Amino acid sequence: MTVDGFKALDEEMKHLKTVERPAVIQAIAEAREHGDLSENAEYHAAKDRQGWIEGRLAEIEDKLARSQVIDVAKLDGDTVKFGATVTVVDEDTDAEAAYQLVGEDEADVKSGKISITSPIARAMINKEVGDVIEVNAPGGLKSYEILKISWI
Repeated sequence: MTVDGFKALDEEMKHLKTVERPAVIQAIAEAREHGDLSENAEYHAAKDRQGWIEGRLAEIEDKLARSQVIDVAKLDGDTVKFGATVTVVDEDTDAEAAYQLVGEDEADVKSGKISITSPIARAMINKEVGDVIEVNAPGGLKSYEILKISWI
């Protein structure tokens, strides 16, 4: 994952530990004060939320422990690889788009970040400026020409 992706997961983990976890513990304590727990919807909702928080924390901690953090600013080259920002043009519509190839947890198409495991990213790997890639999209086969490869 990129440095930014690592930081985002780390911040989410800190938020869950310092804000969400104490809040749900407080909600459970308050719900217990209301008496019979078997019919207490607030208690069950808080326990469900606690389970989700603990599960998400375990997932994030595992990802952070196993991740290989790559500083994109230190990368360069003429071929597409992880971390590259690739500008392509759709050969059918002449629409240009730029995508940065990132880890799965960082992917956000709206901000131009696509997962390295996505079909379009896999088609781009090891290609150079001027190469044409073909991607099986839901609407059929799409062709893109690589216009630019940059390292931000």
